[in-house]
Amino acid sequence: MLAYDADLELFRDNFKRYMNEHIAPHYEQWEREGIMPRSVWNSLGENGFLCVDVPEEYGGYGVATEYSLMLIEESARAGFASLSTAISCHSEIAAPYILHIANEAQKHYWLPKMVTGEVVGAIGMTEPGAGSDLQAMRSSAILQGDHYLLNGSKTFISNGQHADLVVLAAKTDPQARAKGVSLLLVDTHLDGFKKGTNLDKIGLHSQDTSELFYDNVKVPADQILGQAGQGFAYLMQELPRERTAIAATALGAIRGAIDITTAYVKERQAFGQAIGQFQNSRFVLAQAKIDELATAAFYNQNLALYKQGKLDVETAAALKSFSTDMQMKVADNLLQLFGGYGYMSEYSISRFFIDARIQRIYGGTNEIMKEIVARGMLGR
Repeated sequence: MLAYDADLELFRDNFKRYMNEHIAPHYEQWEREGIMPRSVWNSLGENGFLCVDVPEEYGGYGVATEYSLMLIEESARAGFASLSTAISCHSEIAAPYILHIANEAQKHYWLPKMVTGEVVGAIGMTEPGAGSDLQAMRSSAILQGDHYLLNGSKTFISNGQHADLVVLAAKTDPQARAKGVSLLLVDTHLDGFKKGTNLDKIGLHSQDTSELFYDNVKVPADQILGQAGQGFAYLMQELPRERTAIAATALGAIRGAIDITTAYVKERQAFGQAIGQFQNSRFVLAQAKIDELATAAFYNQNLALYKQGKLDVETAAALKSFSTDMQMKVADNLLQLFGGYGYMSEYSISRFFIDARIQRIYGGTNEIMKEIVARGMLGR
């Protein structure tokens, strides 16, 4: 377990108050409308809840990684999974690519704007027909003088509607397969860059997800991220952080589902007593608590390894698979205690259940996670 940090707990309390005042009164409406307002990003930035572990020289607080991940966990615990995913894509995925790989000019240009919410970040990897097979991507970025000519499309891009910046994977050498993939910092306001409609999902309704299209977009050559042809190496470098963030969402959601179910079974009456007095209810809750403790222990171990620079791809994949499977299991088992009410949208346990499903898919499907673990054990 990580040591107790009084400053972290104060920051946690501040964020909870912020969500109670600025998110909770509007979240149901945003879910019905299928998108959060763009102004939410400005509000998050103004209140200091974006990219908090970015160093002060680039506009952030320069605090430890757990401060940033705490925001993901607590928003998921509060039942705001769409907010958790949105912040995660921005602060835990897009920003670290820039912080760890970009040159100083790129860092000073993009990171302060991401901290304030002026720029919303997204990651552009998945393509139609390719899914988790990034080697099959067709997006191309061909160097022509002082710019790359970018063509292609992406799909299932979280933060896609609001994104101002996309860390985008494309083939700068189409003949070199994996070794021809590079990462580009693409300004979505460039001519030829278009956003598709906001995709209609079964869960995470207010977290915007889009297709992206780019037709002869001229990306300045100085916006390549790191070295050309090193895209896959950079992905392997940064994926452990992404998968740890997904686990933070899972852990928060598990705790949130336990919170509301514990309160419900104390109040709900059946056969003349609170349903929390029935042995089955008590055992289901007890098992959920045990599952939460196991997930928290694994998560904290991974976070400690990440802070030490020792978190490998296989261990992060194992955490992502374990924590999201556990999230789905706990949400399903706890929903059962609500009976028919658990199937009603007005009861938040239903949202914990439906929002859990995507966690086993994005960031690499859990089947791919198991393949990664097996390769670490057995080789290819």
